[in-house]
Formats: sequence, structure tokens, C-alpha cells
Amino acid sequence: MTITMYDTLLQLPLFQGLGKNDITSILDKVKIHFSRRKAGDIVLRKGQACRDLVFLLNGSLMSETSDKDNMYLFYEEIDAPSLLEPYSLFGWRTEYASNYITSTVCDFVSIEKFYLLSELSNYEIIRLNYLNILSNRIQNLSDRLWTNMAGSVEDRIVDFILLHSIIPTGEKRLKIKMDDLAKLLSSTRIRISRALNEMQDKHWITLHRGEIRVPDFVHLKEHREARRLEQSIKSET
Repeated sequence: MTITMYDTLLQLPLFQGLGKNDITSILDKVKIHFSRRKAGDIVLRKGQACRDLVFLLNGSLMSETSDKDNMYLFYEEIDAPSLLEPYSLFGWRTEYASNYITSTVCDFVSIEKFYLLSELSNYEIIRLNYLNILSNRIQNLSDRLWTNMAGSVEDRIVDFILLHSIIPTGEKRLKIKMDDLAKLLSSTRIRISRALNEMQDKHWITLHRGEIRVPDFVHLKEHREARRLEQSIKSET
């Protein structure tokens, strides 16, 4: 294993704070599987049993998530290094919630759940990192439960995208029929269409047939936070 691979492993959220000697010790005790997948491969499927910690070491991929009624699909860009759905390894439903499709050639590392419990859990830093990953997700989801979906049609569209975004950066894509989006946001098709075109004119999104693309999630989020601040100031005056 090269120094570059060590450095990449140390960048992963689960291993941050460890030294190279710790990584060397872990590699001596833990069975690690390395794999390379070409662009366009489905590496994990929704509903597939989650039995391993899966790390994206190099490359980028897209997560594909659908709602329970299959009304829409939501895509998120994920860049390396990243840990894929560590929260699905435990709980009453240990299955992946999304499909993961490689956008480029990708390198992966996977570690069986057994080794997480028998070896990795012996390291306090890894235990804390894992708890922080799970806690951050729980807090994030809790905040979303209290998000007010009121406001203009434009505000509601942006909030809908923000609420479905797990990765705080990168491109987002929403595949949905205009009529379905109107129903979900308690609006009309005409108002949704008008708001989307205005958002495209502002370069927040790009519109494609049956699809809304957000090229820069951070840019969209900053605009929404500025809008919330503006609304808060108005309500206080």
C-alpha cells in the first residue's frame, strides 16, 4: 500500500484523528476488500443488505433515492473520500436506502461489520467518529422535521430540494412530473412552472425534460438562508 493510500484512508471520516501507525495496525488485523468499478456501474442497490462499511476512496458517484410512492427520484453527487450509509449498518432495517451509481472509475474499500465490532471499536477515536457521524445525521433529520414549508412557491421548491439533500455540496437532480410537484407543494402546475423558470433565470437551477438540476447546492442554500433572514427581519418590524 502506498503513502497516498494511507493519506486517503486518514481523510475518511471514520479514521480522522488516527496516526499512520494506527492504520498500519488496523490493516494487520482487519480484512479489507479493495475493488475498482468502471463508470456506470451500480455498486450498491436500494434494499440490499448492509453488511459492510463501504468507503469511496477515489472517483465520484451518484446516489439515487426514490420516495415510497415512486413519484420522484432524487440524485446527489458524492465525491471521494466518503463513507456510504454507515447508519444502515445497525438498526431494525439494515438495508441501503439508495442506489449508488459510479459517475467515473471508482476505487472502494469495504470492511465487514464483524471487524468493526471486534477490532475497530477498540479505538476510542473510531468509536467517537462513528457516534459523531450518526449523531450529525440524527440532528440534521430532526432539524428538517421543524422546517416551515410556507412562503412563496419558489421558497417551497427550494425547501423541497434542501430537505431531500443529505450531501451538503455538489450537484442535485430531481426527476419529477410538474403535476406531481404541484400536488406535493400544494400549488398549481402553472405556478410551479413560472417559479421554476424564474429560478432558472437566476441561474439557481437548470430545467430539462422531467428533471430539475441544481449545479451548485451551496449557492442555492445560501440564497435560501438569505431569504429566511429577510423574512425574519420583516416579521419583527
